[in-house]
Amino acid sequence: MPGAYQLGSFGFDSRLIVGSGKYADLDTQLEATKASGAEMITVALRRVPKNKPQSESVLGYIPEGLTVLPNTAGCYNVRDAITTAQLGRELLGHSLVKLEVIGCERTLFPDVAATIEAAKELIADGFEVLPYVTDDPVACQRLEALGCVAVMPLAAPIGSGLGIQNPANLRIILETVECPVIVDAGVGVASDAALAMELGATAVLMNSGIAGAKDAVKMARAMKHAIRAGRLAYEAGRIPRRLYATASSPLDGLARF
Repeated sequence: MPGAYQLGSFGFDSRLIVGSGKYADLDTQLEATKASGAEMITVALRRVPKNKPQSESVLGYIPEGLTVLPNTAGCYNVRDAITTAQLGRELLGHSLVKLEVIGCERTLFPDVAATIEAAKELIADGFEVLPYVTDDPVACQRLEALGCVAVMPLAAPIGSGLGIQNPANLRIILETVECPVIVDAGVGVASDAALAMELGATAVLMNSGIAGAKDAVKMARAMKHAIRAGRLAYEAGRIPRRLYATASSPLDGLARF
């Protein structure tokens, strides 16, 4: 499938990826997702009710045409993550998966060693893996070497809204891996999303920043524009930072009084 960028066998034009949790209600989720312009939405399979038809769950409130990216949120070990990914493939009919193996219940930071182990097994099983990981350049390099179709370093802890806490690490990751880099977790406002794109990220994934806003639909619209503006700024190339002023008008040929 063609697009501005590729994630495995899938192509996308929108560089905003949204989540499906934490909304006040499913109708708001649907409207915010539409307003975001996203072409892919993540769904935590372990949180989809098993005793309800799909039409009454989060899966029934996803705009037509969006790619559903199953994720293994809520998994704290390799085996649970792999089993959840396999359930997602069976349910959705494709092998794209966002891999999450949480290492700390309080911070929700990923267990990097377990993530690498799970990624290796899933790739061997034919999955196209997008791992949620810390902003550790070495971890991202190892995950790319395994064959992950993208890496997803966090900007800040999940749901914190703190924005990008370590832009230097993200820049190193962007310079040292060739696969797509999707900034994931911690985005709170539109300027956070724009900064991620200005640094050169392929895309940004967010959930809480939209779902937890006072007006989720309006925030989704803001994030859509921020992503586009940040990408345009990255492609345009910023001016150099200078300590002293530089005249914006030429000094030659000034009128003399």
